[in-house]
Amino acid sequence: MAVYKVEICGVNTSKLPLLTSEEKEALFKRILNGDQEAREQYIKGNLRLVLSVIQRFTGSQENIDDLFQIGCIGLIKAIDNFDITQNVKFSTYAVPMILGEVRRYLRDNNSIRVSRSLRDTAYKAIYAREQLTRTNSKEPSLSEIAQEVGVTKEEVTYALDAIQTPVSLYEPVYTDGGDPLYVMDQISDKKNLEENWVEDLSLGEAMNRLPERERHIIDMRFFEGKTQTEVAQEIHISQAQVSRLEKNALKSMKNYLT
Repeated sequence: MAVYKVEICGVNTSKLPLLTSEEKEALFKRILNGDQEAREQYIKGNLRLVLSVIQRFTGSQENIDDLFQIGCIGLIKAIDNFDITQNVKFSTYAVPMILGEVRRYLRDNNSIRVSRSLRDTAYKAIYAREQLTRTNSKEPSLSEIAQEVGVTKEEVTYALDAIQTPVSLYEPVYTDGGDPLYVMDQISDKKNLEENWVEDLSLGEAMNRLPERERHIIDMRFFEGKTQTEVAQEIHISQAQVSRLEKNALKSMKNYLT
């Protein structure tokens, strides 16, 4: 797949516009008032997000123009569903939406055949999860999804697993020109809450030597099990800054211990 084509679906990717935060905010206010021209501008101003996401599918044999079009569908869905009152960057919300749309497309066109009944169960489970999330304003449990679909929990798990494409924890999800955001950075470290691995490895002294902010980040990431995005929102800096500070802190601790 030639990812670095200059023209994709008739769009010259080398000349895509780049919107400032102020421009995005102003455009979105116009979108909420039904301004279709502002919506078109907002879509064009975020096409770089789509390009960034489809870079990770370079190993697939799918046509890049097709993936770009599918990614644009995810982008449009993100724009139509984005809630500006949630104090979340649009890119943070949009990237998983674009990824999900592309993955669904690849899943439906996968050469590995999954039975129709299993696929139907999986799609019903996905739809039920979305409906329950909207209705209850929280992620439903597996039992709730199974009850909604009318099957067992085991059947839901098996069906969803059957249509999933394996993803590495070290897959880059998005990059804005700085440090990339990896899948593992979006996963809470719940297990380590119980194991308390920092004390187990006698790293307390190494942590104490860190600057206060870096120590606080390590504490939230590995003791409280928070994602980099959650940490960034709590201490009011960008996810990229959290990533850099976390890496610096871990490097300092490693150097102290070796």
